[in-house]
Amino acid sequence: MLIKCFSAAVQGIRAEVVTIEMHAVPGVDFVMVGLPDTAVKESRERIRSALLVNGFSLPVRQLTVNMAPADLRKEGTGFDLPLAIGILCVGEHLKTNLLEHYLLIGELSLDGTLQPVHGVLPIALCARQNNFRGVIVPAANAKEAAVVDGLEVIPAVALMDVVRFLREEQSIPPVYVNPDDEFRNNSLTADQDMADIRGQYEMRRAMEVAAAGGHNMLMIGPPGSGKSMLAKRLPTILPPLTLEEALETTAIHSVAGLLKPDQALVTARPFRSPHHTVTDVALIGGGNNPRPGEISLAHNGVLFLDEVPEYKRATLEVLRQPLEDRHIVVARQKRTVDYPASFMLVAAMNPCPCGHYGDSQHICTCTPSQIQRYNSRISGPLLDRIDIQCYVQAVPFDTLHKQEPGESSAQVRERVIKARRIQHQRFHGTSIYCNAQMTAKMVRQFCRLDIAGSALLEQAITKNGLSARAYDRILKVARTIADLDGKDNIESNHIWEAINYRVLDKNSWNEF
Repeated sequence: MLIKCFSAAVQGIRAEVVTIEMHAVPGVDFVMVGLPDTAVKESRERIRSALLVNGFSLPVRQLTVNMAPADLRKEGTGFDLPLAIGILCVGEHLKTNLLEHYLLIGELSLDGTLQPVHGVLPIALCARQNNFRGVIVPAANAKEAAVVDGLEVIPAVALMDVVRFLREEQSIPPVYVNPDDEFRNNSLTADQDMADIRGQYEMRRAMEVAAAGGHNMLMIGPPGSGKSMLAKRLPTILPPLTLEEALETTAIHSVAGLLKPDQALVTARPFRSPHHTVTDVALIGGGNNPRPGEISLAHNGVLFLDEVPEYKRATLEVLRQPLEDRHIVVARQKRTVDYPASFMLVAAMNPCPCGHYGDSQHICTCTPSQIQRYNSRISGPLLDRIDIQCYVQAVPFDTLHKQEPGESSAQVRERVIKARRIQHQRFHGTSIYCNAQMTAKMVRQFCRLDIAGSALLEQAITKNGLSARAYDRILKVARTIADLDGKDNIESNHIWEAINYRVLDKNSWNEF
């Protein structure tokens, strides 16, 4: 007897259909082939217990299980449900014509209840792409799968629910989710608003420019000047996620197991802030069983590195390639996976080891060599990839004591969205979404300067010895500033403001 049922294996953030074939002949044995990992092999004991509790038993036969394609690694506990259903069919406890129409996924408890698993959204997308009628998933994963349009999502609480459904003895209403409702139910976090920031008008402007163009940003300032507070409020002025972006972001968080119970979509832009002790693998992803790293979890959102000189230099250097390519390829001995990594990098640092260089309220105790060593922990090539570099001044008492709130996140966000609409029209028909992602060809096309602007930029390049990459990034920032002003052409004042956002390109810290 040969039985076939279908499941899926997640590779990176995409899934591939796995055909589970079971062949039974006289004898007593259980052989599983097709590169199953330890968790898949251990499913036999979970399945045995679940079947016994529910009045079934493993067939007394020699059972061979093949998980095809045989060269694809099968990982995790999500194969418990299809394996159990296949065994029931082999033992003639279940006869159904529905197996070929549904893709099954779910972990079994010893009593037969279904536990949620990771990566259900990529699996649901895979089922739709391969023309399955639907998926049968644990009830806790149903909303996540139901955001995929055109797919029947059957929520199951226990193994017996699946058995009765396949026997057509019990009807289980499919779960449907309207993505628009998920976006409407999302609102900005009430305790994170730009209105809370007192003073810091230059930094508020710099953040608005960064948000409007998707530019990377570095803030340099003494302790307590508000760098972390500013960074945490950046997501509140970014444009809302589109449905496509939300699906990409949700798929990554699903694979990483970070979705909340019954959460359908990630509708707010991610904000990730790893500790400075983070490892290379934790930052970029990978491991023996590759998982998304912090840069992928920040996809379509913000990656905040506080006290960036405290990070290991080798760890920081791994950011260089994904900052340019907007994705990361993790190559290991057994496999290669590709994770998206289109994020805004926001970093913060003190101007010196003691933190008080340039602070009028405190005396700096660092020597010039100590300051130089401290700042050299961030390499020049990495700094070149950071479009906006600003000095954050300490806020005086009289400004802090003012009760009048500043401009709210909603007000700033309206201007950012308006600038992004201009960019959307500019890059229509391409894979580029904001000015920071422009190619060199696009920079030449969309960032043309007048005579005054060219002279100003030439003077800055000559004086500070900027690289070609820094030259391009000044033009990109200037293009964003012009978009915020509603100007078709870049003017000299836009170039001047963009140059002033490159404080680390200056010859001396005293020029701040």
